[in-house]
Amino acid sequence: MSGKILVITGPTAAGKTALGVQCAKSLGGQVISADSMQVYKYMDIGTAKPTAEEMEGIPHRMIDVASPMEDYAVARYVEEASRWADRIIAEGGVPVVVGGTGLYIESLIRGITFGPRGDEELRRSLEAEYDRLGGQELLEKLRPMDPQSAARLHPNDKKRIVRALELAMTGQSITEHDEESRAAPPRYEAKIVVLGFEDRQELYGRIDRRVDLMLERGLISEVEGLLEMGVSPKGTAMQAIGYKETVWALEGRISMEEAAELIKQGSRRYAKRQLTWCRRYSGALQISREKSTKIADALQASTDFFRES
Repeated sequence: MSGKILVITGPTAAGKTALGVQCAKSLGGQVISADSMQVYKYMDIGTAKPTAEEMEGIPHRMIDVASPMEDYAVARYVEEASRWADRIIAEGGVPVVVGGTGLYIESLIRGITFGPRGDEELRRSLEAEYDRLGGQELLEKLRPMDPQSAARLHPNDKKRIVRALELAMTGQSITEHDEESRAAPPRYEAKIVVLGFEDRQELYGRIDRRVDLMLERGLISEVEGLLEMGVSPKGTAMQAIGYKETVWALEGRISMEEAAELIKQGSRRYAKRQLTWCRRYSGALQISREKSTKIADALQASTDFFRES
C-alpha cells in the first residue's frame, strides 16, 4: 500500500470542488481531479472545470492533460493520477481526490492495472478485421483463448472485443487479468467522503441552474471552437453531456432550447447514476450539502484520519 488519500465524491453540482479545496487547505494537500472529461483541454465551460479563483491557490492535478482529439481511458488515468498521488505523499502532502467519475476513483484506489498496452499495429489490424467480419466472428476467434469474455461481451462492443483479443494474444486473458486485479490489496488507504443532498429536488434545481449558467458563459461558442479545431463530433470527448447535445443543435437536428433541456435531463440522470455508484463505498462518510455543520464534520474526520499512524 502506497499511503493514504482523501476522496471527495458525489453527484454533479453537489459542491465537491469547494469542499475539496477546503480539505486540501486544511490538510496541506493538493487536489487530484477524478473527472473523465476535465482531463481534456479546451473543454472548460461544459465540464465545469474549477476556475483559478475557485482553486484558491491549491494545485489541481489531472486537469487539461489530454487533447480533445484523444481517446482518454481509465488505464491512462490510473497511471498518471497514481504518479501524482505518490509524489504528493512523498513530499509530505495529502492527495485529495475530487470528482464524480466512480470508475476512475475505484481504479485509482485499488491500483488496478489494465494489462500491457499491446501493439498498435495489431490493434488496428483487429479493428479492421472487426469492421470487415463483424463482432460475432471476432467473438468466435476470442472464444478458445478467453471463453468467459467471449460469452460476456456483446457483438456490438467493438472496443472491448478488440481489447480482449489484443490482450489474449499476449498469453493472458482479460478474465485472468481481472481476477488477479481483484485479488490484489488496494494501492491506497482511502478516506471517502460522499457529498450528497437530502433533498433530491434541490440537487436537480442546482443542476438546472448550472446548465443555464454554462449556456450564458458560452458553451455554444466553446463547442463551435472544438469543431473548428477538427475535433470529431463522434470522438470520446464530444460524447460528454452538454457537448453532444450542443452539436446536435449546431447541426440543425434540434433547437438550442431542446438541447438545453436534454442537457439538463442527461445531467440529472447522470447524478442518479453517481448516487447509485456512491452506495458501493461501505464505510464512507456521508454528508449533506444542505447542512454546513456536516461540512465541518467532514473536515474533522479527514484530519483525524491522516493523524492516525
